[in-house]
Amino acid sequence: MRSNESMIVNKTSVIAVKDDDCYCVYKQTNKLRSLVVIGINAYKGNDRFYRTVVMPVIHSLTDAETAHSLAIKAAKYGFVPKLQDDSSLLPILKTSLWGLEFKNPIGLAAGFDKDGQAVEGLSKLGFGFIEIGSCTPEPQPGNDRPRVFRLMADKAIINRYGFNSAGHESLERNMKQLSRSGKKVIIGLNLGKNKSTEDMVEDYVKGMVKFCDCKAIDYLVLNISSPNTSHLRDLQNKSQLRGLIERVLKVRVDMNIEKPLLIKIAPDLNDTQLRDIIEMVNKFATNKSKRGIDGLIVSNTTVERPVVLKSNDQLVAETGGLSGLPLRDKSTEMIGRVYQLTNGRVPIIGVGGVFTGSDAYDKISAGASLIQIYTALTYEGPQVVTKIKRELADIVRYL
Repeated sequence: MRSNESMIVNKTSVIAVKDDDCYCVYKQTNKLRSLVVIGINAYKGNDRFYRTVVMPVIHSLTDAETAHSLAIKAAKYGFVPKLQDDSSLLPILKTSLWGLEFKNPIGLAAGFDKDGQAVEGLSKLGFGFIEIGSCTPEPQPGNDRPRVFRLMADKAIINRYGFNSAGHESLERNMKQLSRSGKKVIIGLNLGKNKSTEDMVEDYVKGMVKFCDCKAIDYLVLNISSPNTSHLRDLQNKSQLRGLIERVLKVRVDMNIEKPLLIKIAPDLNDTQLRDIIEMVNKFATNKSKRGIDGLIVSNTTVERPVVLKSNDQLVAETGGLSGLPLRDKSTEMIGRVYQLTNGRVPIIGVGGVFTGSDAYDKISAGASLIQIYTALTYEGPQVVTKIKRELADIVRYL
């Protein structure tokens, strides 16, 4: 084995990893030592070690949803890697938007910590902001399992969670606890609807009313683009979107809600649909004389299956939203189009397929003010946050 390699050899029997300056081979007969060394390297936050050893081991031992649940539990109880000092990046990456000061523009997308139970631990990974949810008014289990699938060959995920949520009351308790312990990161709340709700808009109104005074939450998002809840994307149609915006903005004015209000849209809109949405957003955008829509999140997962996918046909055929690398260029192009249609007057959070600092910079160049990641954590591990920040800072330095 070459001295610059870290790899897994026969995942059922031997793991060979680089530990500091020497190689150690860990057989199943010495599992304890193997786990100790893996744990030490994981805690040290070795980026390459996570990517080439820790994450592949996790993938080999657990299904996608179990791994997700374990990650939330680990973050909830503080089992997160030790970060390298990146305070030198602050002057380069700090960002101001909506009157909020972001330490850096790299955030965690909604869907990872659905109930806001692991924010304190996740904040230690170096995110500039964390978006929790989607949260529905009443608890609901979401769709049946299995409902999350790794497309390893494509660095992608297909999920059909279906807004599984512990509900408003549970999330409110978690946010109160977070406020008591001392909040250390900007938090957004992604609002969704219950599957059984007939008046979809009412569920978003309930979310705004419930959390408008929550001190831990800094901005609110109307998620009308998840592909896993029946008829939800109908709210993107021009007439329904107008009705949604008018109702939520009336509540915003009546209750004097100051938190920024965003809308998350799908990447599968044709040009006419996108123009209709942007027409409504431009019409009701916040300006000096009124509070309105403060921003857009571009974009959610896609129901399309690009022909370039390399994973097996059975996986590709699973229903649900596709995220990850195959969505990268599509979402970046859409960010550029939205920026053009809004004349740059409506801030954009860009999300979809960000794995590197270059990916983040491409979205910022297209018009995004902030960036979110999710699927990259699945394949690269938690150290990807620091890696993206450092790469982005290097690009900015040499512009």
